[in-house]
Amino acid sequence: MASLGVNPSRTPQGPGPGAASGFSSPAPVAGPREAEEEEVEEEEELAEIHLCVLWNSGYMGIAYYDTSDSTIHFMPDAPDHESLKLLQRVLDEINPQSVVTSAKQDENMTRFLGKLASQEHRQPKRPEIVFLPSVDFGLEISKQRLLSGNYSFIPDSMTASEKILFLSSIIPFDCLLTPPGLRFTPIPLLIPSQVRALGGLLKFLGRRRIGVELEDYNVSVPILGFKKFMLTHLVNIDQDTYSVLQIFKSESHPSAYKVASGLKEGLSLFGILNRCRCKWGEKLLRLWFTRPTHDLGELNSRLDVIQFFLLPQNLDMAQMLHRLLGHIKNVPLILKRMKLSHTKVSDWQVLYKTVYGALGLRDACRSLPQSIQLFRDIAQEFSDDLHHIASLIGKVVDFEGSLAENRFTVLPNIDPEIDEKKRRLMGLPSFLTEVARKELENLDSRIPSCSVIYIPLIGFLLSIPRLPFMVEASDFEINGLDFMFLSEEKLHYRSARTKELDALLGDLHCEIRDQETLLMYQLQCQVLARAAVLTQVLDLASRLDVLLALASAARDYGYSRPRYSPQVLGVRIQNGRHPLMELCARTFVPNSTECGGDKGRVKVITGPNSSGKSIYLKQVGLITFMALVGSFVPAEEAEIGAVDAIFTRIHSCESISLGLSTFMIDLNQQVAKAVNNATAQSLVLIDEFGKGTNTVDGLALLAAVLRHWLARGPTCPHIFVATNFLSLVQLQLLPQGPLVQYLTMETCEDGNDLVFFYQVSDLIRSGKPIKPVKDLLKKNQMENCQTLVDKFMKLDLEDPNLDLNVFMSQEVLPAATSIL
Repeated sequence: MASLGVNPSRTPQGPGPGAASGFSSPAPVAGPREAEEEEVEEEEELAEIHLCVLWNSGYMGIAYYDTSDSTIHFMPDAPDHESLKLLQRVLDEINPQSVVTSAKQDENMTRFLGKLASQEHRQPKRPEIVFLPSVDFGLEISKQRLLSGNYSFIPDSMTASEKILFLSSIIPFDCLLTPPGLRFTPIPLLIPSQVRALGGLLKFLGRRRIGVELEDYNVSVPILGFKKFMLTHLVNIDQDTYSVLQIFKSESHPSAYKVASGLKEGLSLFGILNRCRCKWGEKLLRLWFTRPTHDLGELNSRLDVIQFFLLPQNLDMAQMLHRLLGHIKNVPLILKRMKLSHTKVSDWQVLYKTVYGALGLRDACRSLPQSIQLFRDIAQEFSDDLHHIASLIGKVVDFEGSLAENRFTVLPNIDPEIDEKKRRLMGLPSFLTEVARKELENLDSRIPSCSVIYIPLIGFLLSIPRLPFMVEASDFEINGLDFMFLSEEKLHYRSARTKELDALLGDLHCEIRDQETLLMYQLQCQVLARAAVLTQVLDLASRLDVLLALASAARDYGYSRPRYSPQVLGVRIQNGRHPLMELCARTFVPNSTECGGDKGRVKVITGPNSSGKSIYLKQVGLITFMALVGSFVPAEEAEIGAVDAIFTRIHSCESISLGLSTFMIDLNQQVAKAVNNATAQSLVLIDEFGKGTNTVDGLALLAAVLRHWLARGPTCPHIFVATNFLSLVQLQLLPQGPLVQYLTMETCEDGNDLVFFYQVSDLIRSGKPIKPVKDLLKKNQMENCQTLVDKFMKLDLEDPNLDLNVFMSQEVLPAATSIL
């Protein structure tokens, strides 16, 4: 309690009220559940990404710092075109807060950055362009900056030479580059941009003090690791394709309390497949979606794990692993706080649960087939350092005491000196009651009671109630006592005895706090020295989380494993389904797809409106995309050949800020990308191109684009075109041959109604005209059309008694209804 006192009858009493900041009046603290919720809220903080880029002699060097995990990601030097497509892809993927580069730059880079800075409509927002002096990007100074950095993942016990060797195993300081176009060279001819980009990034982080703006100047930006990323073997997909296929779809959050926190995922492919238990699994799934690949080794390794968990006998194991993954929390945030000495009470409990969850994952994976790479990696990489961390935390940290006092406290028998001081502190109540009794004997008889209290940082004080005659400050003076302050109608004094207590016992509370803080710092150093294994836990656990999520979706939705045939150019899908539409529609009719080889490369699909042409195109694109991220697919069978890109022109992207019409945007952005970049291994999906202008011009442009591709012969891309331009076939605007195949959506007649089967059928072969549906040419319908035309021709628009509303409702609408 805050004080110990004596009652008005001048006899000892139990604990009574005292100063608000007294010895035993700790501030209210959050319970375990509230503490974990606070930690979860921290996880949802928006991350900042700062990117540094250099382009030299055709090679691109990129490095960026992600504040969400305090990690620097770097890309080895890679060749890039003068249009800097590789850089554009990275920018689209990570959306950096700032882009740092040298003030001395190539003309192409200068033009690119100028265009980037002027994109006011860029989402979520355009980055800040930062130019640093070229001297900050020197090769030697960049090496020294990297080698002299303060990295928490490098143990302090390492010597300078060992540190250099360790960093050299991560970052290739002496890589040799050969200029594009030369296959052999006896000496290195180009200065690597990768190390220079890393050096420039470290200079920028130190100058801006990213994440440590309010810390002392000797506190450096926390860097918890370096990670290499590669953009080879990637399938090219632009932002328009991601949007029209609904791979991602952001919506405003419906909760008024979370509007400021950003957007939520709407109905999208990512939304239905994201069943990840931890934040980092969700982050990795999003990364896989932004980096579809045709690396067969990587794809099959993902599919092997999914297939294992789909076996009925492995369902219990999948569910157990799924539960364990729920304990994997935001380890990088905790390590960052440790590095900055900002560790919270809840961090120790969260880290403890995370480590034990990781050990559970390791033990489980050791019982699984080691022929699967992921299980083998978890079994081997989750080292005994995890046991060491868990044992240290479990033996040292007093979780209940820490939550009760809202600070780090240690368990008994850790430090004898701390234990002794705590025993003395715990014995103070009865001791202070005796001291208060003796003090009361020496006080004025009008004073009914008193208490002796202990306040951290102030010491021991004598507290007496304020009496009615104590009005002015001069009334507070008492002989032999030094007045200190008035609080809550209590007067606080120092007496000779309280001064003796200060000298005898000292500031026990602060001494205990200081000693426990020192133990916490030592424990933090032990954890940070083993940060590498915690980073490995996060990487492998997030991968397992993603694959378990994909397996769960495949089980619930009835997906099957795709096959890859790199020697085959094309896609073959048997009874494929649209993964989103089948969840929204009452019934969904599967469709098969074959392109490439003797099945043709250009599919021209016609059919009435609402017959399913657009859904079919999107279905082909989504199934192909899902196979390229290593997911099972909604089809009975799927064989995916070599695919290097997916291009779409399905929905028009309208924007007032661009100052272009819808049709011009189609030409300049969507179709132009496909025409200029599609190869023989590309998949192109075009829906209703040309309808944004007059019929003749639209038909001519569509035919011209298709003829352009067909002229390439066997290097023509795989093209699916949905159109209502029947003249494209009737007028034979496309060259005849095996490359083109005409399809239409199946329908049947039900009296006067047209029933859609939503299936694609080979009703039309190359060179044969599309036959119209019979119902549209029935005699009675033609007669109704003629009657309606006659009524319009006989209409006297100069008749003053003519009521056009009556004419339309009584004459036109009935006739039109009978026709339709």
